[in-house]
Amino acid sequence: MLWTKRALRKLSADVRRLINGDDADIRDHREGAMAILRNDIHTLATQRNERLTTLERERDAMYDTLANLSHQIKTPLTALSMMADLLENAPPNKQAEFLSHIKTNVAQMEWLTAAMLKMAQLDAGVVPFAKESVPVGALIRQTLEPLAIMLELKRQTVHITNVHLKNAAEIDHKDDDREHDVEPLCEMSIECDPRWSAEALSNIIKNASEHSPEGGVIHIAYGRNPLNAWIKVTDSGTGIPRGQIAGLFKRFEGASGKEGYGIGLPLAMLIMRGQGGDIEVDGGGGTGASFTLKFYISD
Repeated sequence: MLWTKRALRKLSADVRRLINGDDADIRDHREGAMAILRNDIHTLATQRNERLTTLERERDAMYDTLANLSHQIKTPLTALSMMADLLENAPPNKQAEFLSHIKTNVAQMEWLTAAMLKMAQLDAGVVPFAKESVPVGALIRQTLEPLAIMLELKRQTVHITNVHLKNAAEIDHKDDDREHDVEPLCEMSIECDPRWSAEALSNIIKNASEHSPEGGVIHIAYGRNPLNAWIKVTDSGTGIPRGQIAGLFKRFEGASGKEGYGIGLPLAMLIMRGQGGDIEVDGGGGTGASFTLKFYISD
């Protein structure tokens, strides 16, 4: 079948419209080579536009992230600058106080920078999660070690409950009157990346500490069901209103909080979803909020 000059000129004009960004539908529903070519060009142009739209969204998201990060860094930087100026002429007792504040602000900036770098890695999909069988009790203890000072300063205690062990003991008790060895079941294991999972759990526990009163109790329970292994962290605060739950995992949403930057929970969610897991929230209805890390069981 010969292509006429008129048909080629029409196709050329339509292609130029697509190149210029015009929203043109050049598909041809008739049969023939020209119709196939027009449809292929339309598909190519549609895919190109979708990629451009995605790039624009990513650019806007990066701009917002950098703007928020800049805003968050300004606060400790301003504090550092002020305390450095006051330190020079301050009496010895005040110098020690200013140095303590300077160390605190430096630590906050280090954490914020590290958290943002981790989020950038997760966003880019370049984190190679190395899953292995990890005892949950050991994972919780590993996570709590660097948080001990923070919890001690607030006189907060952590209660850990192995629901899996309780269920195993009940099953053995009902089986018969013979003695059973339940001990091997006490260290229930999950398939996860231990380093990244500890990071996610740490951010959840920090959030629970922030929303629990001084002298409060943080409950950590873990167990398993047919779908997933889970770790549940419950604070002793006043709970989360239903309307606020949807925004918990939006970056910088909680940046106005006294202690948080609004990226701990989003980072935890990125880590869990990066491993094929999830985080479920129960606002608590005024009795303390619960965050459940779910590690889905693969076949």
